[in-house]
Amino acid sequence: DEEGNEYYYREEMIVPVGDKQYAILIPIDADQCEDDDCECDAGCGCSEDEVDVYIARIDTDENGEEIYVDPTDEEFEEVRKAYEELMIEEEDEAE
Repeated sequence: DEEGNEYYYREEMIVPVGDKQYAILIPIDADQCEDDDCECDAGCGCSEDEVDVYIARIDTDENGEEIYVDPTDEEFEEVRKAYEELMIEEEDEAE
């Protein structure tokens, strides 16, 4: 961040929008249960906690490596809509 702090995320999903790709990122510590006896989905409720997710555009730097870039407000809205549509499709396929 602006203060030099490092945070770690995992890619939950890649969402293509137009000719660009966007990553849905979840903080790594957000999917770790704090209950040592928990096996998640065992009724502890930890999987019900809301988790902040982040959207990042995937670009390529001058070395050819993929980097995450903050999307514009317009891109954010496009990705949010595309993500919601993907989730609806997955729910329909699961039924």
